[in-house]
Amino acid sequence: MTVARSVADVLADHVVFEIECIDRMYCNVYVPQLQYAGGLLGYIQRQLGLPIASTAPLGKITDAFSAGMRRFAREQQVPWVDFAKGQRKDDVMHEHLARFTAQEGVLFIGRAQEKTGLFRTERRRDSQGDSYPWIVKATGVVNHFYVYAVDCDFGPFFLKFCSYFPYNAKLCINGHEWAKRQATKAGIAHTALDNGFATCADPATVQAICDRLGPEQIDALLRKWLALLPHPFSPADREAGYRYDISVLQAEFSLTQVLDRPISGRVFFEHVIRDNLDAGRPDQVSLIFDRELRRKGPRPTPGRFRTRVITEGVTPSLHIDYKHTTIKQYHKEGRALRTETTINNPDDFGIRKRLTNLPALREIGISANRRLLGVQRLSHNPIRAAEAFTAVHDPIITDTGHRIAGLRLGDRRAHALLQALLMFRLLPNGFLSRDLRGLLAGLLGRDAISAGQMSYDLRRLRAHRLITRIPHSHRYRLTDTGLHHAMLLSNVHTRLLMPGLAQLADPDPPAATALRTAARNYSRALDQLSQEAGLAA
Repeated sequence: MTVARSVADVLADHVVFEIECIDRMYCNVYVPQLQYAGGLLGYIQRQLGLPIASTAPLGKITDAFSAGMRRFAREQQVPWVDFAKGQRKDDVMHEHLARFTAQEGVLFIGRAQEKTGLFRTERRRDSQGDSYPWIVKATGVVNHFYVYAVDCDFGPFFLKFCSYFPYNAKLCINGHEWAKRQATKAGIAHTALDNGFATCADPATVQAICDRLGPEQIDALLRKWLALLPHPFSPADREAGYRYDISVLQAEFSLTQVLDRPISGRVFFEHVIRDNLDAGRPDQVSLIFDRELRRKGPRPTPGRFRTRVITEGVTPSLHIDYKHTTIKQYHKEGRALRTETTINNPDDFGIRKRLTNLPALREIGISANRRLLGVQRLSHNPIRAAEAFTAVHDPIITDTGHRIAGLRLGDRRAHALLQALLMFRLLPNGFLSRDLRGLLAGLLGRDAISAGQMSYDLRRLRAHRLITRIPHSHRYRLTDTGLHHAMLLSNVHTRLLMPGLAQLADPDPPAATALRTAARNYSRALDQLSQEAGLAA
């Protein structure tokens, strides 16, 4: 088993299986009619039957909702947590999750004060100087209720309610947790990875499961738990159409490629960072997202385009920014290559935020992951190039200690051999030793090549895997490696090396060339640098 040396090497030879899935999703849960002052006024006047435009009557609804949360926690024996400032809510969740044994239920309810948008009443005066109440949008620090729960289909999730009107909420789910539970129900053996699969008996079926996750399943989860938890809106309100809807606030789309062993991912990722530090440039980002970026002109594309390498401990991660979207690539738990695209604003791609547009967002996110890997696969790979070059250029020592010479670049005989090999690429039955002898003699300007010399050349061509012998015959066939080396090295020697040296070595060239001009400027710059160094000493 070889060690991974490049992006193309890892993706072709070291990926055990791969899964594409929606990862974390953070959704807005809101009543559409109550997101603007006019809609709130209509609710107060038509639904509550009050003639004045004031938010004061809504205080009773807020008090009843807060009391309902307290009562639910008490009656269901659900722990209540008042979050301290700066406390990590996920840490508290994991503590309760470790002690939770039921298949489904509420882990705990947390309360935290957070800044949010809300409506307030302010006094205004008309043209006569009389005052009247007016509803305006504002911000304030108010209580929020975090309901952390475990669902039999989705696993751990949380639903956060604002305690003030219009009682907007946030829903946070994990698509991989949903997929793992569906795989278990389908009887597919697997080993869980944090936010993914470490092993899988049937990757194709699991991928089909991941592809099923969409708006219908997420909406069903919300409706199920809204029916179980205290609700800020009465049945009459919901009957009148004041019902929650969902939009996408943030969505992560991931590609997890499980590797054969940890060292493959570690070596691979070091090369990814080194070779792809320019991936965040606008011209590279446009390849990943398949969108035109304008950096100049009257309407340049807004946003920051950059590549960042962040190291936490000894594990580096590559980050590429495009507007409000980020692609992150890292080595996950030493077992998998993880590429994930996080879309924070669907408007960046001309897509509306309603949950019904999730399939279109998923297509963009998954495509971005694949395009990034495609760009990386085509990036420069000096390690593999050096290995391939030395495999042909350097001599080989056999197990018995015999030395077989390499085909050195610039060597006339080696160059003639590579040129001669190209003549036999299309022969279906290969070529004989005498066929190569005749061509090689003509290329070297000789009358003949002895049988011993030809045997020596055939031996080193076979040892360097440029040709292979056809079984049960005296014929040889050019290998793909031989074809690639013969074409490239012959062209480099004939079209680059020889003409370039001729231009530089000619003491009296017929006309100035770009190569001679560049060489002259480079020499002048070196001479100037040397003089400055001498003066400084």
